[in-house]
Amino acid sequence: MAHDRPTADLPPAVAGYVAANARLDADGMLAAFAPHAVVLDDGGRHEGREQLEAWIRTAILDSRAIFTPEAWRDEDGWIAVDGLTSGAFNGSPIRFTFRFQLEDGAIAALAIA
Repeated sequence: MAHDRPTADLPPAVAGYVAANARLDADGMLAAFAPHAVVLDDGGRHEGREQLEAWIRTAILDSRAIFTPEAWRDEDGWIAVDGLTSGAFNGSPIRFTFRFQLEDGAIAALAIA
């Protein structure tokens, strides 16, 4: 589907990540990911629990970066979520699209652009 959907209908793993991010809850954010998950963010690639935990702490918690979804859509097997990220960083807030790939009810990949 190409049309936008309300954020209340986000898939459970994505909704869990977003809710944990709103609380700046590192363990909750990490729990939404599959053990082998990959995150592509700001030119970096973070793979596996250890690297994802470090990414959450440095990219999100240190700058208090909270992503607020506005709409989402299915996009070639990815869940594309548009919204604003605000926090203690230059240029805040910044509009991003978070693209999630799900596998067995968990986030297997996240690409942020």
